Amino acid sequence: MSPSHGGAVELYTDRKRSYVRFVNILRYPQAIRAFFRGSPLLGSGLRVLDAGCGTGIISLALRDALTERGFEEPDVQHAFDLTPAMLADFRETLRARSIERVELARADVLELDTLPSDWTGYDLIVSGSMMEYLPRDRLSDALAGLRARSKPGGRLILFITRQNLLMDPLIGRWWDANLYRRDELQDAFLRAGFESVAFRRFPPAYRYFDLWGHVVEASG
Repeated sequence: MSPSHGGAVELYTDRKRSYVRFVNILRYPQAIRAFFRGSPLLGSGLRVLDAGCGTGIISLALRDALTERGFEEPDVQHAFDLTPAMLADFRETLRARSIERVELARADVLELDTLPSDWTGYDLIVSGSMMEYLPRDRLSDALAGLRARSKPGGRLILFITRQNLLMDPLIGRWWDANLYRRDELQDAFLRAGFESVAFRRFPPAYRYFDLWGHVVEASG
């Protein structure tokens, strides 16, 4: 059964605390930070969009990796999500860490025209654990919408759950999410207009996350 896109808001409002505990136990934020520490795409003064930011795991991991590598913070950092409860948590974390230059908005990845007109021209667009909640036949539409917000030569990095026997009950049923095979993702990216699609791996200390999901880097 395919999950309801709108139903994800209710799901992540009701299970917000469970989600936070779940990702922290698995050390997901640390795994994302370690991935970015090794990424050649990082540099100073990036223009970044976090699509489906949730509580800010991807955005904060990216900022931490930039600092650890001696780069300047993003010149522009935008993030959006559909779930108000998640955005509220992200805002509180930003306040607690005295981070000011991150703009948040409530938006649907399938309706990006609701975002401010200047939310475009990104060097890097990141998205983690959000696309699973779109109807399967709309995945390429969402990817195409994000591609249109990227600058020429910009990159999109997608973290998304893998379809396998372990994730079917753990994520597919418990979190009511769509799961994807590598060939399905390759096809969706190509249909969205991306010319280059590469599958990356997590660093050795977090290699177990390769059992959880795909890391897709795309451009063009």
